[in-house]
Amino acid sequence: MDTQTAPLSPPRYEDIKAAAARISGVAVRTPLLESAALNDAIGGRVLLKAEMLQRTGSFKFRGAYNFISQLDDDQRRRGVAAYSSGNHAQGVAAAAALLGAPATIVMPADAPNIKLDNTRALGATVVTYDRHTEPREEITAQIAAESGATIIPPYDHPWTIQGQGTVGLEIAAQAAEIGATPDAVLVCCGGGGLTAGVATVFAEISPSTQIHTVEPECFDDTARSIATGRIVSNQPGGHSICDALLAPMPGTLTLSINSRLVSSGVTVSDDDVREAMIFAWQKLKLVVEPGGAVALAAVLSGAMECKDRTIAVVLSGGNVDAALFSEIIQRETAA
Repeated sequence: MDTQTAPLSPPRYEDIKAAAARISGVAVRTPLLESAALNDAIGGRVLLKAEMLQRTGSFKFRGAYNFISQLDDDQRRRGVAAYSSGNHAQGVAAAAALLGAPATIVMPADAPNIKLDNTRALGATVVTYDRHTEPREEITAQIAAESGATIIPPYDHPWTIQGQGTVGLEIAAQAAEIGATPDAVLVCCGGGGLTAGVATVFAEISPSTQIHTVEPECFDDTARSIATGRIVSNQPGGHSICDALLAPMPGTLTLSINSRLVSSGVTVSDDDVREAMIFAWQKLKLVVEPGGAVALAAVLSGAMECKDRTIAVVLSGGNVDAALFSEIIQRETAA
């Protein structure tokens, strides 16, 4: 069953609240952290949503569990299929295991080993492909056609966006608990599902809070698509260490939401991301993967003005290969 063939409508704030009820007690209510060192460094107040502490190490578990939990018994029996560079893969694998559904995940052969290994360890069957020459959507569709599995889209579906939007609900509630209202929320952006969910929440409960996407250089398709008013693809040949954010273009549904609700998009370099990962490790005692560190990189690099403002930053994941993390840390030590 291909769930993307059904008509897709943008999720409402009430839908995201319903998703929060579905995942309650299963997903982790990750902390909203604050660091005096970071606040001093940027001259403002930064609230860090630590989604690397989420089940499977990223926010993706939220959308996957919200989606699969809404399938009926027959659909779960026939299983689920998904394509992912790694974090959605792990989220789907974990949610499927909890809900009794076999899972097949199509992943790039060059995905980080930690993501490949963890997906298999969670009980999913992994099918690898060459991200440069093979179409992941077609491979997944063929698997679904042969098995009757339901495809779990990584971002461009209301049920996925609903689950990711619970990050926004928690940020708003946790900020209120400490007497803060974010002037802006910075969200890492690949396909745009997390951004769309967070933006939907803040449009309802704090319209004055700006939402900004953060993308790696050469992969700023969402920012350019919003600016031009149409879907724009990334140019081939680009490279970034942010493996979680290399979607070729934004989703149709996610762009329809983000083009209305996002204030602007900013980009950061791989060097900015490395510096953010090092800062998180040294000062915050957190391990953040490259794609999960882009919003922090936007703060530290000055790509986003933060002076005298309260900025919420989503640290979206922590699934980084030991070799890459060690290389980045050793580079700083050598410097």
